[in-house]
Amino acid sequence: MPSFYGVEIASALMMGTAGFPSPHALAQAVKASGAQIVTVSLRRESGTERAGQAFWSLVRDLGVRVLPNTAGCHTVQEAVTTARMARDVFETNWVKLEVIGDDDTLQPDVFGLVEAARRLCADAFEVFPYTTEDLVVADRLVEAGCRVLMPWGAPIGSARGLNNVFGLRALRARFPDVPLVIDAGIGVPSHAAQAMELGFDAVLVNTAIAQADDPALMASAFAKAVEAGLAARAAGPIEPRDFAVPSTPVPGQALLA
Repeated sequence: MPSFYGVEIASALMMGTAGFPSPHALAQAVKASGAQIVTVSLRRESGTERAGQAFWSLVRDLGVRVLPNTAGCHTVQEAVTTARMARDVFETNWVKLEVIGDDDTLQPDVFGLVEAARRLCADAFEVFPYTTEDLVVADRLVEAGCRVLMPWGAPIGSARGLNNVFGLRALRARFPDVPLVIDAGIGVPSHAAQAMELGFDAVLVNTAIAQADDPALMASAFAKAVEAGLAARAAGPIEPRDFAVPSTPVPGQALLA
């Protein structure tokens, strides 16, 4: 089971909470997923008017651990300020750090991300950085104090799955002892299973569940896919081959005249 900053989590499926058709649909999906960590944007919880108090109460009633995020932040200062506000509101040092650099792809600004991570880690935050699969950026984030990395599979909400399997495999090999969570781009349960087969510790899914016709049923499907991927990884899958290999060996077979 994954462990983040010393906290062991029973489920390798993490869920986002945005875009659900209703609070009831969100609650049912979280329960069906078995997820123990959900991400929450500070923008749902107004610091002055408490406009999101009902939503926050719903999340607390689910009995899950909250991972506040800095979604929508485009600068280092904005991300750091939002993280500090989130710590006060949600009473946790955990933060999913996002510093967006491109509005079309929502690709992280990796330069700002590293600087924001450095500042937040120095301020006793436990940072979950949303990053790319770039090995150099990952090195810098770990040097800054991050003990978890959250590389994207594909652009947020694109449902394209794992666009760069080679890069993600290389990232896993470079950081064997750092928990890695695939964040963004997961579209169907098979994408989640593939991530777990590659050796990743968890996946974070939001849009693929929230926008499904039946969010709770899709959440349940993702839960099963994550378990299947974990089991396949543990079982030791065979490597792909360029040529056919007969499943039934020829030697020892009876010859019919």
